[in-house]
Amino acid sequence: MGVKIKKRGGKWYVFVNYQGRRKAKCVGPSRQIAEQVRRQLEAKLALGDLGFLGQDEEKIPAFKDYAKQWLASYADLECKASTAYSYAQLLRLYVTPRFGDRPLTHIRRDDVKLFLADLAKATRIVKEITVPRFSKNTLRLVVWVLREVMNAALEDGLIEANPASKVCRFAKSEKPARQASAMLRAEAEQFLASAKELSPDLYPLFLMALRAGLRKGELIAVKWGDVQFGSNEDDPNRYILVQENFVLGSFTTTKSKKSRRGDLSRELRQVLLELRDTRLLAAMMAGKNSISDDLIFRSKAGTVLDPSNLVHYHFLPCLEHAGLRRFRFHDLRHTFGCFLIQDGASLAYVKDQMGHSSIQVTVDTYGSPHCRGGHQVD
Repeated sequence: MGVKIKKRGGKWYVFVNYQGRRKAKCVGPSRQIAEQVRRQLEAKLALGDLGFLGQDEEKIPAFKDYAKQWLASYADLECKASTAYSYAQLLRLYVTPRFGDRPLTHIRRDDVKLFLADLAKATRIVKEITVPRFSKNTLRLVVWVLREVMNAALEDGLIEANPASKVCRFAKSEKPARQASAMLRAEAEQFLASAKELSPDLYPLFLMALRAGLRKGELIAVKWGDVQFGSNEDDPNRYILVQENFVLGSFTTTKSKKSRRGDLSRELRQVLLELRDTRLLAAMMAGKNSISDDLIFRSKAGTVLDPSNLVHYHFLPCLEHAGLRRFRFHDLRHTFGCFLIQDGASLAYVKDQMGHSSIQVTVDTYGSPHCRGGHQVD
């Protein structure tokens, strides 16, 4: 028999565990009252009075039902769509198949440890080589989402302790298996030449990626009204206002949740001006007076660019045509950051241009030797 009191989120809870039957109840902010309730319950249980565990006993939900509720009440409301989607994926692919049908109170710490051990031991074959199926980062995220669901259950008084708390083995993130790779100056120019030949409609997008460092989703989301061209190419007041991102089929805030101003190079300014004049003429012919709310980069059908199509049908073919090794699309952004460092830009300036959350992110990313040397092409 056990009756305990614990404080969760500013309130005191009474937890009863009697012959395998469990119940939790919130009694308010007063510890004194919680102690009185505890003593009364201990006395009742000693006399065989099981009323507290009987007719008003709340049914403990299964993990899958409570996790679904958690996603709807917390993740979907408090997080970005991409983050909520990630949580849902982690639960659907890894956690729910293991614990979905179990009541929350039937998930033990040993169960969690065995679950993680099984994931850590899983392997796959890559080019005839056996490698771990899951990275440490994936394991860390699985632990995190399980811990958050169980924390919510703890605060709701449904469980007495979080079985996933302080499971630290995978708490530290690892460096990605593939580090960001920057193009050389000559490689960047080869790529742009191929883009102009193979995908002329998207050449301005690739140029903006290399000259302004926008992320893929930010490139897709940028509008004409976000560009300040300045009075001429020597006017320092020329920039791109980066304030939206396109992720998982919807427009949202940038990764840092803050807008930023990216400087507009002379070369990029000229290319965008030519494209703007063409679009503006077409809009006027269609009876429109402004294109400020129109996306700069769009599909041939005039719709939002599909990120996957952008990579597979344009970016990768341009790389192959240029005779370059296989870069990631994100490496265009990384190339821009390295070019800034090579040209002597301060880390503070690079941080602002890249939209990093802190100067430490900039130091970790661009403070290594591989970003040294070369000269930016204006």
